[in-house]
Amino acid sequence: LQAPCILTSVCLLFAAQRHVLTYMEDAVSQLLENREDITQYGIARFFTEYFNSVRQGTHILFREFSFVQATPHNRASFLRTFWRCFRTVGKNGGKYSNICWYLLTAQEYHCLLQLLCPDFPIELTQKAARIVLMDDAMDCLMSFSDFLFAFQIQFYYSEFLESVAVIYQDLLAGKNPNTVIVPTSSSAQHRQRQPPNDCNPLEGVEASLFYQCLESLCDRSKYSCPPSALVKEMLTNAQRITFYGFLVALAKDQGINRALGALPDKDDLFLDPVMDQELEKLVAQISGLSMSAPPSSSGDTASMPVRNSPRINSPWKPLHHRRKMDAESEGSNEETDSSEN
Repeated sequence: LQAPCILTSVCLLFAAQRHVLTYMEDAVSQLLENREDITQYGIARFFTEYFNSVRQGTHILFREFSFVQATPHNRASFLRTFWRCFRTVGKNGGKYSNICWYLLTAQEYHCLLQLLCPDFPIELTQKAARIVLMDDAMDCLMSFSDFLFAFQIQFYYSEFLESVAVIYQDLLAGKNPNTVIVPTSSSAQHRQRQPPNDCNPLEGVEASLFYQCLESLCDRSKYSCPPSALVKEMLTNAQRITFYGFLVALAKDQGINRALGALPDKDDLFLDPVMDQELEKLVAQISGLSMSAPPSSSGDTASMPVRNSPRINSPWKPLHHRRKMDAESEGSNEETDSSEN
């Protein structure tokens, strides 16, 4: 009797969004895939926890890339999770500076992305790095903030930027595109365009004409686009603009960042009071453990105190792994070893 009420609440919760069916289909798929585990909890509790994870943004953890990019909410949740998990990477000094790496390469940032989404494509990481490094030094180091804001634009607006690249190439060739090109997943597989080459500072297109094409694109595109008013403001004072100049302007525009709503302003990028409190508790627990643990020459840890680590709600996707791990917990560590490869 509780399940219909929960489903009704879910429909009301997502009534203002366009992707209710995506989450309903995924929830049912998760239910069928993990039905043996869910029977002990109940269907009502499953749907409650699933849609709580959607609301909290934790539903994208360790999921396949096709699901991570399926909706704007999923993309924003992934961006927010990536920021919260790895913001200390870019923290310059501070209490946890001993664990910070400051600057990383594109490949190293990609490894961090794969910790959250194992099949995250390297192409998106490389495109984000090109916004920062201008295409000619892909092995150079980047700060966390530079990469994060470039990655946000490239990841969240990926389809929009594909169309912008096509429009820019046509304008650069002297064509005036009358038809807005909206890429689909199938067309993207058959047509891989090379990114425009903006090495020559004299290159570029007329900014006003470029904006007219982008305004038409934003009006017709079914994908997420930056607010056209902010794009117009960005291009108003420019006579000509290059493709990468446009990408850099998007990445640095705080108005677009606020409109997207996934990340804080750049000045507040390394501030997360909730996560800092959790880190404080964790550090205190570790410190207390090391102070109170008696020395033991035998290495026996049976007498060590039990710690109650803070728990974070996780999606239902890994449930089938839990059953396998329980069965192997007293045997070999084969699954742990394979996950590290």
